[in-house]
Amino acid sequence: MQRMILAFLEAAVITMPISPIFIKMLHRLKYGQVEREEGPHAKSAKEGTPTMGGIMFIIGIIAAVLISSKYDIALEYSVPAILIMVAFGLVGFLDDSIKVKAKHNLGLKAYQKIIAQFLLSLIVALYAYKSENIGSKLYDPIIGEIELGWFYIPFIMFTVIAIVNSANLTDGLDGLLGGTSLIYSLAMGVLFLYFAKAFTTDFSAREPLFIAKSDGMLNMGIFAFATAGGCLGFLKSNSYPAKVFMGDTGSMALGGAMSAMVIYSRSPFLFLLMGCCIVASAVSVVLQVGSFKLRHGKRIFKMAPLHHHFELLGHPETKIVSGYMIVTAVCCLAALALFL
Repeated sequence: MQRMILAFLEAAVITMPISPIFIKMLHRLKYGQVEREEGPHAKSAKEGTPTMGGIMFIIGIIAAVLISSKYDIALEYSVPAILIMVAFGLVGFLDDSIKVKAKHNLGLKAYQKIIAQFLLSLIVALYAYKSENIGSKLYDPIIGEIELGWFYIPFIMFTVIAIVNSANLTDGLDGLLGGTSLIYSLAMGVLFLYFAKAFTTDFSAREPLFIAKSDGMLNMGIFAFATAGGCLGFLKSNSYPAKVFMGDTGSMALGGAMSAMVIYSRSPFLFLLMGCCIVASAVSVVLQVGSFKLRHGKRIFKMAPLHHHFELLGHPETKIVSGYMIVTAVCCLAALALFL
């Protein structure tokens, strides 16, 4: 637990000091946010706010994980988790770079994003499937173990792509994705600590619960707490009114980090509960598009993703963000109650 707390503090302490320097550099490079023409913030004060700030907490997370992890097992846990986060962050970085250079809110083309995410998720799924520490079994606290066999690969590919895109869609208000990701990551850290303890306190629970070693689960707990710490450090500059946005660089990196936590915990179904607000963003978009096409232009929401619907209903941005964080905290506690 001490290593996990240190990782949280290290990530936050590393991210906070570099923020002002990084923001000045982004201003100098004129890497400003370009708002959607149809969005609620079009032509608002948010236009021109520096973006690609996700690089700041990515640096903080990587540094904290490398400092605090147990090196004898890091190559099997911490390093792959970091690589998943960075890989998706790079896709977001390319997307952001095109946007800021073209001065338009459209970056990578849809098919380019799909191909990149498909290839990355395939690599991740194959690695997890062949890994002795993960394998093709999933675990649900109610049902128990579920053996997927080869079907594990397409299932994890879908899960990773869904989480990454859901995180990307949730990043629409100041501090929204950072705040919900902070709470989710803390809860996952506690869960990984529980998994680690299960190996040392209850021999009978080792194999049915998880294949991974106790130190490996502890390393993933360190990764989760470092992610939370990075989000906390970033919120100093990203909370309302934001001085910098994380951009697709940050949102896709956080989606990758959460995907790594889901894969190593072998409990993807828990994300539906613990990440309910992030899931709601994606579901609201699917429902909105489906309704528009199938019901001849009729919409369910004033605007999707869901947080923009609440905005157009007149709710203050800060109230929406705090509401999302409260709901996430309650759902994470409910999920932890299933284990602890």
